[in-house]
Amino acid sequence: MGHKKVERIDPLTLALPACGADSHAHLDDEAFDADRSDVLARAEAVGISTIVNIFLNPLEFSAKKGLFAAHSNVAWVLGIHPCDGLRFGEDALEALEKALREEPIVALGEIGLDYHWPDCPREVQLALFARELELARSLHKPVVIHCREAEADCLTVLESHGFAGYPLLWHCFGGDQSLARRLLHNGWMISVPGPVTYPANSAMRSAIATIPDDRLLIETDCPYLAPHPWRGKRNEPAFTVFTAHAIAEIRQQQVEQLWKMTGDNCRRFFGLKRDPLSSV
Repeated sequence: MGHKKVERIDPLTLALPACGADSHAHLDDEAFDADRSDVLARAEAVGISTIVNIFLNPLEFSAKKGLFAAHSNVAWVLGIHPCDGLRFGEDALEALEKALREEPIVALGEIGLDYHWPDCPREVQLALFARELELARSLHKPVVIHCREAEADCLTVLESHGFAGYPLLWHCFGGDQSLARRLLHNGWMISVPGPVTYPANSAMRSAIATIPDDRLLIETDCPYLAPHPWRGKRNEPAFTVFTAHAIAEIRQQQVEQLWKMTGDNCRRFFGLKRDPLSSV
């Protein structure tokens, strides 16, 4: 028997008030070269007023930051991704520091450890991670963490470098209650991606039910990790509405309340302006 056909619901049918945020997107990715303007327009139409775009290295930032010159609702984050540790050395670290000092970049990231791919040796990743953490602290920049199949080492590095209590966002959370408790104990924020909508992720959903209101953000990590019912397709910021509805159901909250709450948390963490619906 074949698989049941999935109904690809239009995200515009679930549009929410204009105060939501996608806290982690890669809209500079070539996957959006053909229709980036349409993608940004759909995001606005579903109620997203803030998008945080993550540039994965200084070279791509320099080449592609102009894509968002006309979009004041797109904030910039820049770091050197752990998988790029062999490609970018001392010159890239110098370029990273220069950009962080001179450009309106709101955080350093995504940085961390990725043990899923064998391309970059662990010792190289660990050395790069430590250097970037030092840079973030020296420039008083918040940090966005990438951690894949490396939770123990990533937590050890962060805690041993004194980052408990530091402004830090754990991007693309996919763990259980034990990991969530450790992150929350350290005073960090947690960003939830589309896989929370997948039926098999029961441990993840249980963990998300326990996150305090003021620590929770929503992200796409687009073009990856599209939520149901768009799983397997290119992800985009407009699809955050599916993630928001799923999280609201898990947490037994009104989706409009969760949407505004997570949007405000994103803006507060990155030091961005208040949402357009605010009277203050």
